[in-house]
Amino acid sequence: MPIDLSALLPDRTPYPSRLLLEQELRPVQGVRFQPTGFPDLGASVFEDPVNGGQRLLVESAQSMANRLEAVCWDRAAQDLAPELKGLSYVRVLRPDKTYLTSSITEAHRLNSPYILESKDRSFFNRLKDETAPLAEGPIDRRKLAAIVFRYDASTLLHGLFLAKPDLVGGRLRIERALSSFIEAEDVRVAASGGVKNDAVNPSGDTGKGFGNVPFHRDEYTARRIMAFFNLDLHQIRGYGLGAAAERLLTLLALYKIAALLEGDLRLRTACDLAPQGPLRVVRPEPFVVPPAAALRAELPAAIAACKDLFAGAGAPTTVTFSS
Repeated sequence: MPIDLSALLPDRTPYPSRLLLEQELRPVQGVRFQPTGFPDLGASVFEDPVNGGQRLLVESAQSMANRLEAVCWDRAAQDLAPELKGLSYVRVLRPDKTYLTSSITEAHRLNSPYILESKDRSFFNRLKDETAPLAEGPIDRRKLAAIVFRYDASTLLHGLFLAKPDLVGGRLRIERALSSFIEAEDVRVAASGGVKNDAVNPSGDTGKGFGNVPFHRDEYTARRIMAFFNLDLHQIRGYGLGAAAERLLTLLALYKIAALLEGDLRLRTACDLAPQGPLRVVRPEPFVVPPAAALRAELPAAIAACKDLFAGAGAPTTVTFSS
């Protein structure tokens, strides 16, 4: 029986414009974890405006987008996960036709320089021709969404900024429809450190890698760690791609979330997390997120239903990168 998404359709009352999910996490071992760090800032610690105390950004929205994309990719095969075969994406090859990268694994997706800055201008020129009618007046988001869906459906979930003057003056943007971040509540610093030992010459020139080098590091403990997921259903409907494409994008978003939570949440060497309890639906409340196995079983049919909307009718668009 097909997965029931009726609780997310616009004819429900109240109108479900968002799917909001929360998942409590815990360290796999011990109680300490290492948050993301930012240049010249370090860990993002801030005051909790509701409950007081300190909160901590464990993983940012941009990093979570990359991790949600990564669950779709089979790194051993350098291809889409088997259940996603036929989904549109751009595959980048070296001149000898071996795999280099793809729009799934590139942080900027279709705006990757390996896709748009190659001497092979075939894809760039195709994209330029197809987006040219959008140059006059406000951007027609439905037409832009159809073009993007044709070449990389997943980009409509994770956002895009085609920042090239030759592509409609660099005005082609799509915000994220699926966003996520991880925060920790009531955090405390767990200060520690160590030393890189040089048993041969402890007082050697540390600038050249010799000598003993002491270091410090800050990890954290928290009363609670929470992953948050936000799927903008209104934005997906606004693409105007039709019921089959809307269903595919919704199932694909749910698959990414479920696969991430059941798989590898080792965000860093010292930040290895696992779900604590069930995934909670904040809204709309009647909806229940299907298990990853059910989503894997459903996706091939949903992808096949959109085959005519994809470039290559199920085969990836290929670009040969040469600098």
